Amino acid sequence: MQRAGRHDLAPPLDAQRIGLEARTGPDDHLSLKLWLRLLACSTDIETEIRRRLRAGHGMTLARFDYLAQLERQPEGLRMSALSRCLMVTGGNVTGLTTELEKAGWVRRDADPGDRRSWRVTLTPAGRKIFHTVAAEHERWVVELLGGIGDDERLQLFRLLGRLRTQLPARHRPQGQAA
Repeated sequence: MQRAGRHDLAPPLDAQRIGLEARTGPDDHLSLKLWLRLLACSTDIETEIRRRLRAGHGMTLARFDYLAQLERQPEGLRMSALSRCLMVTGGNVTGLTTELEKAGWVRRDADPGDRRSWRVTLTPAGRKIFHTVAAEHERWVVELLGGIGDDERLQLFRLLGRLRTQLPARHRPQGQAA
């Protein structure tokens, strides 16, 4: 088992800021500490992005993510597909769609391939607001990750990519083939 000790190369964190990491002790496995640090970093970044979206644009992260999904699909998406992309319930998507439709940012039309389904597309106003907010969002993320150098960001990106590609094989139920 890898324990933290010598492997903990990062400087100690302020006890007020460590949050999730405070749950570990000096004898806990390095993998547990790494997982909690990943969660803490993700949570910190997401919290700040949420704050900036709300303060600067009166927008929730859910609305931003919704608009981003539609921006990637100019022909629009069925409500069920949007629900899967956003990993939320159909009721959540219906509520967001109604709000964004009232704001004039999306249009909901009967799907020509299935008259029982609705297809949602961005309106020109929705596309314009998304592009404005997305450009600012990108600047925020660059700023928030600016505390580490380009080489370190690239190394972290590659290492997390390796981790991500091997995870599916590690969470298969026992006895299930690859």
